Amino acid sequence: MTERILSIGFIGNGKGANRYHMPFSQALPEKFRIKTVYSPHLGGPWPEIPGVEYTNDLEAMLADPEIDIVEISTPHSTHYALTKQALEAGKHVVCDKAFVGTVAEAEELYALADSKGVTVQCYQNRRFDSDYLTAKAVAESGKLGRVYEVVTHYDYWREAFYQMANEGEYSRLNGIVYGHSCHCVDQLIAWFGVPDRWNAEARQLGGEGRPDTCFDFDLYYDELGIKATAASSYLAAIQRPSFEVYGTRGTFVKVEKDQQERDLKRFYLPAGHPDFGLDEPSQYGILRYYDEGGAFHEERVETVRSTYSGFYEALYETVANGASQLVRPEETIAQLRILEDATKELK
Repeated sequence: MTERILSIGFIGNGKGANRYHMPFSQALPEKFRIKTVYSPHLGGPWPEIPGVEYTNDLEAMLADPEIDIVEISTPHSTHYALTKQALEAGKHVVCDKAFVGTVAEAEELYALADSKGVTVQCYQNRRFDSDYLTAKAVAESGKLGRVYEVVTHYDYWREAFYQMANEGEYSRLNGIVYGHSCHCVDQLIAWFGVPDRWNAEARQLGGEGRPDTCFDFDLYYDELGIKATAASSYLAAIQRPSFEVYGTRGTFVKVEKDQQERDLKRFYLPAGHPDFGLDEPSQYGILRYYDEGGAFHEERVETVRSTYSGFYEALYETVANGASQLVRPEETIAQLRILEDATKELK
């Protein structure tokens, strides 16, 4: 039986669409084809994909009966309105992180999708980061004993961002919380579930009216006895470990982040490159633990191989075969509650 090929229409033709979305749907040509790309301004630095229609007529794209899925990769402030418009057109929708700005907006969009008989979910491609999947695999191996704490960082050095003003008025959609903590928090929620409680702090190191530039979130899972921390900064000249996992018999530390972004930034794409996103052995994480007999062990843990196409594999099963969506509404709503909480007092 030949599988149905799903057609995608993209809203947005910038870095996000061309670097983090399109290469991974194109890696699955037996499941997806990019039919149309909409942008209000045609042209730009990204070369057109052969066989794809480029248009500045959004209504025409949304009215195209051949398009099954609309993917939105635009600035955060546009996500709510564009997602609503695509859902009202009866399309399945994938919207880039951090989805929308508030829990209320998210709940409205999920209700609209239900009424239209379609799905909407946030594009959480970093559920397929290799460092994250490796940390999970080590925790599940049992070598660490009972895991009681997980710490993840997603640091950068972005001094220009720190100095950037928001025209004198703070906007939570433009900072590190909605731009990057959404990755870390989603990974922890996907791993352990919705937390029982949390502490969420975001800071504007540049002062009022400027973007938030660092965050520190502690998520508590009381029944599991686990504290999961996501903490990151845009002013980290030395980046902290990507993952630390602590258990009653040992510790795992993975310093280097997933390497897919490294390759994408130099246009080394997954199609035709079997070594795309792979770690060097020197980038493997270190596991130190004591076995049940009390003997000490130290080993390098080979990084789990992964690809962001995993999101598209799951998306296909949802749209074509009716499977539950990968990123569930309750997970995104829980994340947005934490993000709103972290930024509620910033100005």
